[in-house]
Amino acid sequence: MAAPNARILIVEDTLSLARVYQDYLRVDGHRIEHVGTGRDAISLLRQNSFDVAILDLLLPDMDGRDVLRMAHDVSPHSQIIVITAHGSVNVAVEAMRDGAYDFLLKPFTAEKLRSTVLDALKNQRDGAKNRAEPGVNDGGDENPRRAVFGDGINGEEARKYFDFIGASDTMRGIYRIIDSAAPSRATVFITGESGTGKELAAEAIHRRSERANAPFIPLNCGAIPKDLMESEIFGHVKGAFTGAVVDREGAAHRAANGTLFLDEICEMDLELQTKLLRFIQTGTFQKVGGSSLETVDVRFVCATNRDPLEEVRAGRFREDLYYRLHVIPLHMPPLRDRGHDVLQIANFYLQRFSSEEGRDFKRFSPDVADLFSRYSWPGNIRQLQNIIRNIVVLNNGPEVVMSMVPRPVSNFGLEGSLVNGSIEAPPPHPVVSVDMADGDRLWMDDPEALAFLSGKQMQQPPSGAGLGIFAARPVRARDKNNGAGRGIEAIRPLWMVEKDAIEDAIDRCDGSIPRAAEALGVSPSTIYRKKQSWEEIG
Repeated sequence: MAAPNARILIVEDTLSLARVYQDYLRVDGHRIEHVGTGRDAISLLRQNSFDVAILDLLLPDMDGRDVLRMAHDVSPHSQIIVITAHGSVNVAVEAMRDGAYDFLLKPFTAEKLRSTVLDALKNQRDGAKNRAEPGVNDGGDENPRRAVFGDGINGEEARKYFDFIGASDTMRGIYRIIDSAAPSRATVFITGESGTGKELAAEAIHRRSERANAPFIPLNCGAIPKDLMESEIFGHVKGAFTGAVVDREGAAHRAANGTLFLDEICEMDLELQTKLLRFIQTGTFQKVGGSSLETVDVRFVCATNRDPLEEVRAGRFREDLYYRLHVIPLHMPPLRDRGHDVLQIANFYLQRFSSEEGRDFKRFSPDVADLFSRYSWPGNIRQLQNIIRNIVVLNNGPEVVMSMVPRPVSNFGLEGSLVNGSIEAPPPHPVVSVDMADGDRLWMDDPEALAFLSGKQMQQPPSGAGLGIFAARPVRARDKNNGAGRGIEAIRPLWMVEKDAIEDAIDRCDGSIPRAAEALGVSPSTIYRKKQSWEEIG
């Protein structure tokens, strides 16, 4: 299978598991060493050359991701495969962004471990070949890990995975989760902002599974009136209600032996959620107005652009249904987190729309490409599609130039312009006289405000940077004497201050964690992890 005599380091603190991994790999003739701590792993990687390192992210002395980053620095040519628990796929995806070649979800088979190591060794050889032959990898892909992806998916194929476009580390992690989850019967729960490709992910799971030749039935729970939703899912018999003039099969029947995709699942009525839970548990359902039970074999995939846990806490989504559906979580990243994928997607749609509309566009000018790379795309891929369609329909030429880009994208980065892609610009700074009676003015003790009013320049962060929807909110200047003499007991723990800031952001965003994350300049997964840690603290 794999070339013998590859040198492999296993970093695993549980000795019994390390021995299992060693037994799995020894049949291929590899030389294997084992350490149980992150510090020992870094020390060994500094002293010796390893082809592959297999790293468990849960170690007793260090965070596994810190070990990953340090290992990548001290041994950049080693291919690192991370191991994580089944419910920690988001952590694994972030590990790939930090430089891991691939990840494995526990439990895994010997064949899965051996094939992943084989892919990593192939990738290392391809990377070594590219380093030895200047110009081989001049296609704009600076990361040699992209040369090979997963089970036989090479870099070019990764850029067009099913109907997805892009080979960023973030999306490669998504593709790997889809590959791992597709053969299973387990339910996949997809989250992400609108326009991030949740339905594409659901289709990819179906097409990658053994059910690919059976129907894929999508159903948007937010687009169908409440009174008709039960009939849409389960069907109805003639005479069940006014207008039911014939028997009708529902989505559940049509999806038999295939996949039923329930989009915007959090929009479903609570009463219907109870019936859906029973259907998922038993595989049986009853048509509206019918008296007999039908049994079908269906794989469930669901999606929402809301935070499902918040919906559970608010009483809008059944907790038992959430845990029944939330088996394999898959969070689709916003376009702003996908790096060079933005330009790959933009070029794809430029060529497609130019062909459809009979235009001559071939490329983007450098300044437009730079703008597209920096813009936050709050509407994600759907917004990008619409912007490019607008450009192609209203213009023509070999190159897209800045004058062709419509608002709001064209305003991004200009003075008084959009903040993080928001449609509304911040209000102008108020004009205040420094000669008026200012006894209790909020800005009296604020050096920045006083410098502004006196015409002096102060070094400031970029306008609106990281502030998002809070950019236009006034901030009260701190009273220098406030709290003086209260003592060290008045100091609050940092995690509590952070918790208050995050919860305030969520409240200001009407409970939307993705919007709050954008405003705070962090990823939604960061807020989810913080909230989970606060719950554990109690």
